[in-house]
This record gives sequence, C-alpha cells and structure tokens, in this order.
Amino acid sequence: QVQLVESGGGLVQAGGSLRLSCAASGRTFSTYTMGWFRQAPGKGREFIATIDWSGVSTLYGDSVKGRFTISRDNSKNMGYLQMSSLKAEDTAVYYCAASSVGRELRMSYNYEHWGQGTQVTVSS
Repeated sequence: QVQLVESGGGLVQAGGSLRLSCAASGRTFSTYTMGWFRQAPGKGREFIATIDWSGVSTLYGDSVKGRFTISRDNSKNMGYLQMSSLKAEDTAVYYCAASSVGRELRMSYNYEHWGQGTQVTVSS
C-alpha cells in the first residue's frame, strides 16, 4: 500500500516556475511507476508526466513537453514535478499517482494510488 501527499502548489505569475513534491509512504514506493495528472475546473483529468521505478524512463503530455520535468528520489520516497514557463492554462489541481500496471500510463485508470491534490494557480 502506498499513500501519497502532494505539496508545493500556490500562486505564480505567468512565465514563472514552481516545483511540486510528492511524499510517499510505504516501503514499496520504489517499485511503482509514478505519474502526475492535473484537473482544471469543469475538465477531465489530464495526463502530465510519468516516470518509471528507476527514474530513467519518462513520458510527457504534449501540453507540458519541454516545460515540465518529472523526477524521483527513491531513497527519500519522493517524487517531483518541476514546472517552468508557466501559463494561465496550467492552472489546475495537480495530483501525483502510483501505478503497478506499467502500461498505458497516460490513462489515469492504470494508477491505483492517488494523493489529495495541490492547487496551482497561474496569473496572467
């Protein structure tokens, strides 16, 4: 069982940067693929990025490619999402998630564990 808690959200101006953190509990965190998703008001949950258990393989959604960077530190049971060149349309609640499925990782239903979310607001 893995429990996830996000932090680091807040208000930032367009063009700015923010780093989100995801603290995981449970000894098996290092065996999970970790992902980040976001959900804006009135919209569905959008895939942002995913990183495999080793931290070597990553995948990004088209809307954030080149601006966001996903990483993890298994020794600390932590995951991160570095966000740069933020835009107003990045405003959403951001969630970290963990998956043992290992495939179709753009799909939220393949993630068994979810955090409670952290709000990111980008002012234009």
